[in-house]
Amino acid sequence: MDILGATLRIYVDDLDKAIPFYEGLAGGRAMRFERGGVQVAAVGCFLLMSGPESQLEVLRKVVATIAVTDVEETARVLTELGGEVVAGPLPTPAGRNLIARHPDGVVYEYADRRA
Repeated sequence: MDILGATLRIYVDDLDKAIPFYEGLAGGRAMRFERGGVQVAAVGCFLLMSGPESQLEVLRKVVATIAVTDVEETARVLTELGGEVVAGPLPTPAGRNLIARHPDGVVYEYADRRA
């Protein structure tokens, strides 16, 4: 399992207002999409999210998004090490993801860019 990097999850009230700042900070354009009623913008290492509080409350339980080469391999490694896959792997707009709880109770999203 190769970890390629991590994405910071940021919750904002107004996505349209926040995007220009993060585009300037990261030096790139935002990739926007919607998932489960939540508006999302990926900009560099930042994942901006805005939406109904009931949806954001669930998302806030995930500490970070970790980029990996293959989520299926990641699921195997996490399970072997005592972690628990609580959702996925599932397709996303950019690849696939899974949600896992580590033995210490911390919850992470793992994502790859495979079709």
